[in-house]
Amino acid sequence: MLGRLVLKITGWKVSGELPIEPRSVIIAAPHTSNWDFVFLIAATSALGVRIHWLGKDSLFNHPLGFIMHWLGGIPVNRSKRTRLVSQIAERFQTQASLHLVIPPAGTRAHTDRWRSGFYHIAQSANVPVIFGFLDYPKKLAGISQAMPLSGRLKEDMDRIRVFYADKVGKFPAMSSTIRLEEEFEAESPSGQSKDPS
Repeated sequence: MLGRLVLKITGWKVSGELPIEPRSVIIAAPHTSNWDFVFLIAATSALGVRIHWLGKDSLFNHPLGFIMHWLGGIPVNRSKRTRLVSQIAERFQTQASLHLVIPPAGTRAHTDRWRSGFYHIAQSANVPVIFGFLDYPKKLAGISQAMPLSGRLKEDMDRIRVFYADKVGKFPAMSSTIRLEEEFEAESPSGQSKDPS
């Protein structure tokens, strides 16, 4: 299998097993390098998981766009508001099998919070989340068992923080703080919320 071959050549190991659940949102963290995508694809392939991911529609609008589709890409238009959370949740309802990978940090650079789209997509679609991880010092890539969301935001995020506490990215200083915008807002006097997507 190509995924296991890539991991073997690079000296990486894989952890986890094929999910029982046919649909899930897979968190991809920590995300600090372009290599993350390569190792995640290799690890999920080795485990027999067919993953999908969201990409700018411009990536699909060229002669090699078919490769992006083949790799599981789903084009999205970020140039305008497109109700992304609800659209992706609806997509889950129309597909018997869908494992959607989302890097909540949204960037390889350090940020002081995660984007909450992954959480709201999983809630809206009523699918569990799976923790996808890359631990560079250990050269270990893999996925956890599925975790249904409780709907209690802080409780769910605390479980996520515990899982990723010992996972180290390629560039540790670039790892983003595992905290959602809504958690900051819950502590602020205004309590005003923003678009989760």
